[in-house]
Amino acid sequence: MNQLRFLVTGGSGFLGINLCRYLLARGYAVRSLDIAPFDYPERDRVDAQLGDIRDPAAVERAMQDIDIVVHCAAALPLCSREEIFSTEIKGTQLLLDGAQRHGIARFIYISSTAVYGIPDHHPITEGDGLHGVGPYGESKIEAEKLCLAARAQNRCVPILRPKSFVGPERLGAFELLYDWAWEGRNFPVLGRGDNRYQLLDVEDLCEVIHRCATLDAATVNDTFNVGAKVFGSMRDNFQSVLDRAGHGGRVIGIPIAPAIAILKLMERLHLSPLYQWIYETAAQESFVSIAHMEEKLGYAPQHSNRDALVRNYDWYVAHRGEIGRQTGVSHRVPWKKGFLALAKWVF
Repeated sequence: MNQLRFLVTGGSGFLGINLCRYLLARGYAVRSLDIAPFDYPERDRVDAQLGDIRDPAAVERAMQDIDIVVHCAAALPLCSREEIFSTEIKGTQLLLDGAQRHGIARFIYISSTAVYGIPDHHPITEGDGLHGVGPYGESKIEAEKLCLAARAQNRCVPILRPKSFVGPERLGAFELLYDWAWEGRNFPVLGRGDNRYQLLDVEDLCEVIHRCATLDAATVNDTFNVGAKVFGSMRDNFQSVLDRAGHGGRVIGIPIAPAIAILKLMERLHLSPLYQWIYETAAQESFVSIAHMEEKLGYAPQHSNRDALVRNYDWYVAHRGEIGRQTGVSHRVPWKKGFLALAKWVF
């Protein structure tokens, strides 16, 4: 039996619950800290603590008898700027300070490729410049700076920058695609949809986290991009789900400039769940180099974009009747679709 004791912040979230399950399956002790209740079948096997990472008392309780912190908690991009910055920056600093007080060996921070903004070249490497788009991307950059400062104090603080990760239980923006596919509709893509767009299966991300927790500290104390090794275009991504649905739905290209103008207006009017980083990158190439991760961590992600999306769609179909009934767990609750609820009738 493994003796390592993990604290997973945001344990009730999409990555959090998948990571908790991954760690439990390997015999580790797992504690979760989240503002949302841990409402899963595994709740009798996880020390689920209800609390906010911005609350010093909650952080202090959660750090007791922990060996490794995996910091997954984050405010959604749809939250207010104040909520995003206080969660990402104040919360991360409190967690880093708490881990240091308790002599916790490793602190693994889950950042995002959103820190690269909208790049002008591909693939993106860890050494490229950081230009966050919107509060979410900006706050991730600031949180990384806090982690680097801790690393400069000879602490082991791996930073992971995953692409958008999907898998069983993930809804959010992906629910739009799954809903339209299930109903047998076509699905729109900006432009021709030939731009290469990399995703990531959550199971692969969990394996990378595990390696950062268990490999030699000098090896993992670094910053790593994480993304699918095999991926196709945006059109390929969407079509794989429409094909799985089996209704003959097709991906339909729409003009980029007018579509983005409409989405910007709808976002300002709070009539669309799609935020700037999504619609401004959807028609662009978007993929990172994972060569650094493969070389140092000795791992190549096993799931392609298609694998990840189809696994997620199958979960959606199996649980469609439950969707919207959950409370407090944002990744399992469909976004308010706004005008997109009407737009699907066009396709």
